[in-house]
Amino acid sequence: MRPNSKLALLICLGAVMAAVGFVILRHRDAAVVGQDACGQSAPSYWYDPMRPSVHFDRPGNSPFMDMPLVPKCSEPQSGVSAAGAVAATAESKPQYWYDPMHPAEHFDKPGKSPFMDMQLIPKYARDAAPGSIAVDSRVVQNLGLRLAKVEQGSFARVVDTVGSVAVDEHRIEAVQVRQPGWIERLDVRAAGDPVRRGQLLAGVYSPDLLATQQELLIARGSKDPQLIDAARKRLTLFGLSESQIARIETAQRAERRVDYYAPFDGYVMELGVRQGAQVQPGTMLFQLADLSSVWVTAEVPETQAAWLKPGDRAEVEVPALPGERFEGQVDYLYPELTQATRTLKVRVVVKNPRKHLRPGMFAAAHFQSMTQDRALTVPSESVIKTGTRSFVIVADDDTHFRPTRVRVGAEQGGRSEILEGLTLGQNVVASGQFLIDSEANLRGAFDNLAGSNDSGGEGAEPVMMPAPSMKPPTGSH
Repeated sequence: MRPNSKLALLICLGAVMAAVGFVILRHRDAAVVGQDACGQSAPSYWYDPMRPSVHFDRPGNSPFMDMPLVPKCSEPQSGVSAAGAVAATAESKPQYWYDPMHPAEHFDKPGKSPFMDMQLIPKYARDAAPGSIAVDSRVVQNLGLRLAKVEQGSFARVVDTVGSVAVDEHRIEAVQVRQPGWIERLDVRAAGDPVRRGQLLAGVYSPDLLATQQELLIARGSKDPQLIDAARKRLTLFGLSESQIARIETAQRAERRVDYYAPFDGYVMELGVRQGAQVQPGTMLFQLADLSSVWVTAEVPETQAAWLKPGDRAEVEVPALPGERFEGQVDYLYPELTQATRTLKVRVVVKNPRKHLRPGMFAAAHFQSMTQDRALTVPSESVIKTGTRSFVIVADDDTHFRPTRVRVGAEQGGRSEILEGLTLGQNVVASGQFLIDSEANLRGAFDNLAGSNDSGGEGAEPVMMPAPSMKPPTGSH
């Protein structure tokens, strides 16, 4: 063998021995670093902070991210008995392995999932109960989680909506003629003019009415009670009042023009004739409205319409009269919804003695239905709505949390009524629950929880959220 070949062979052998020594020293240094990070005790396992639910039995770089694994130190305990040491050793061993995409399937050894091209994840006995999230106490403090109790008390369903003021249609009256004639006098000549009770509105000349008045006078001259009574009834049917008939009998003279008077205080909604116009039976002279009482037609969303019923109290405010409130009462719920706005019209009757409310005004209506005395409530911010379901995060203790499906009722004053899913005195997360969702991947826990509700609770896997370590190892494998 030539000297150059021998030299090359020696160089290759030296390089191989140096590489083997480097690997051995590096693994030993990584173990020492892990032991230094946890003090005298060895780490329970290593994990990737971005995937805290995946545990590794040795240090190195994460297979998911280009970063070193972090050691999980066991909690220091004093005076641990032999039985306690055995239990701790049992807890450090995986109970089984599972596929995160199929958590209900358990495997007795590690390897690749038969369902997906991914490694199985170990399940340890120390992990949180199925369906719950274990959060390190330092993480709880850093996230600023705030808890609130499920309370019981009086809760009234409140509806705030808008509407408009309208004429009370029960207080509209038409003035019509019942015999052909002509308008000889018209005292009110414009729509919108106010009228007073007993005010003269118009005078109509009607030949038929004049003839009927003369028949009454002839009957009184004959002193026949039947003829007198028949003549009076005929004038009444033609629209004359008792006072007008009495005036004709007292004066013993027929009136050429029959006068029409306002029956109440109000205003002219519609004017149907002009001075000198000919009228026929059924012609409307005036349409009058009384504003001593008005309607407020409120638009109530269909989701809240079932809360109201006739007789419920209502408060009405109008922007035109700031600071002034009007008391009213629900009179009627219309049978049909408005298709364009998906709202139900609710009619509220409001007294208007000073005539401050005018038809067409914009109004804000506040309804309060019957109060429930023993309703469970939580802060509205604690409810997580996914579109089809609602959840709250229940705190079992200071470090263990679990999503619970609830059925939410009405909302009022920043609190939501809970119809199903919680009990009095439970603690729920009022702020920071969305941080738990992002840190611990609660979406998967929600799906597993829904499956456990259907199958008896075997499908939901816990999610572990450890505290971040300040001394990551530098080793790899």
